Amino acid sequence: MTTKKYYLTTFGCQMNKSDSERIEAKLKELGYGPTSQIEEADLIVINMCSVRQSAVDRVYGRFRQFKKLKKNRSKLKILLTGCVLKADFNKLKQGFDYILPIQTLPFWQDILEKDNFYYSSNPRDSLSRKRCEDSYLNIAPAYQNNFSAYLPITVGCDNFCSYCVVPYTRGPMVSRSSKKIIAEIKNLVKNGFKEIWLIGENVNSWEEKGKKLKVDSRRKAEELGFSDLLKMINKIPENFWVSFTSSHPKDFSDELIKTMVKCEKVTHYISLPLQAGDNEVLKKMNRPYIINDYKKIVKKIRKAIPDVYLSTDIIVGFPGETKKRFENTAKLFRELQFDMAYIAEYSPRPGTAAFKIKDGVPLKEKQRRREVLTKILEEIAIRKNKKYLGKEIEVLVSEALKGKFLVGKTKNYCTVKIVDLPEKTEATKMIGKIVKVKIIDITPWGLKAHLVP
Repeated sequence: MTTKKYYLTTFGCQMNKSDSERIEAKLKELGYGPTSQIEEADLIVINMCSVRQSAVDRVYGRFRQFKKLKKNRSKLKILLTGCVLKADFNKLKQGFDYILPIQTLPFWQDILEKDNFYYSSNPRDSLSRKRCEDSYLNIAPAYQNNFSAYLPITVGCDNFCSYCVVPYTRGPMVSRSSKKIIAEIKNLVKNGFKEIWLIGENVNSWEEKGKKLKVDSRRKAEELGFSDLLKMINKIPENFWVSFTSSHPKDFSDELIKTMVKCEKVTHYISLPLQAGDNEVLKKMNRPYIINDYKKIVKKIRKAIPDVYLSTDIIVGFPGETKKRFENTAKLFRELQFDMAYIAEYSPRPGTAAFKIKDGVPLKEKQRRREVLTKILEEIAIRKNKKYLGKEIEVLVSEALKGKFLVGKTKNYCTVKIVDLPEKTEATKMIGKIVKVKIIDITPWGLKAHLVP
């Protein structure tokens, strides 16, 4: 019997990648096998992100290829899932047999048996969202490797930042239960995983109400917060690292900082999206803090965690961001000395509040602003990375390239290239192991090292 084959492409963030691992598990359960050749597929699945127009355009750009594939394979079905905006639905449905919210994943068997079935792009429609959410996240993922895993602890968002589509595509925030999270982590650790990423649109907004659970020696919590969850995870035996992304500044509490200091398994990597360095722009973005609030948080973090690796997200060219307001962002960039930043040019998205505001910053100017911040970041990185020279640190190996060198991350998420491997080293067997290295050189975006015997 010939196995049906699926071809899966993922556009987007860690949440999309985690969803794709559940999609793969579900499709294998339904009797499909994976293929890396799209021409061989019986089912093509596109897991899309709608946060930026460029990602949507990439999906539109594949319609011609899909049409050609359909001519050669009459029974081929093409499915779209992920973050799909209602405004994009009518255009996108021309290229797909199915458009399904990811929350419907448990019911794909029934859906795939129907011909040309379209499902609403609104995650609140039809099936009970809560019932779907619980079921979809309970599907055991087909992890992409055996040492590092993404683990969603929240889905959806209640913040309605004026530029963001997530509340419209994923719905309101839902927190997974601590019981399910802890059980999943224990299973991962039992199977040898060394790195676990807690993920969510606003991961540090996680909460669990109505619980009476002893989380430390001092008190019982009737409402658990993110700090309590980290303490519970830290008590799980074995040697592993736990990181989290992305955090919202409004929920980055003093208690969370103290917890990161006390919990040895929690890495010293923090993703703390700023989005803009000007108060007027932040107000237009509907970000509920001002620059001084953000600076106070960073000051507390750096005082308590001196070796922290601080990352941020920035949007340049947001409507109303004048050259003077952008200079405020550039000035703050120099002042706060971020270790890493994900810099994006503003992309208008239908249905968001910002879409109603005229996008008055030309594309070339957006690109210039991104380049300015990138250059500042590069200068800071070179200067900060010098502190690692000659030091011995631990690295979790993630890749073995050409059998000649290894690539991995430090506990605070700095990239390390391990070169000049000993002659008898079997590079591929090092993947997934935590090794000790000595730093011998630096670049703006990482470190170069030798293995310590």
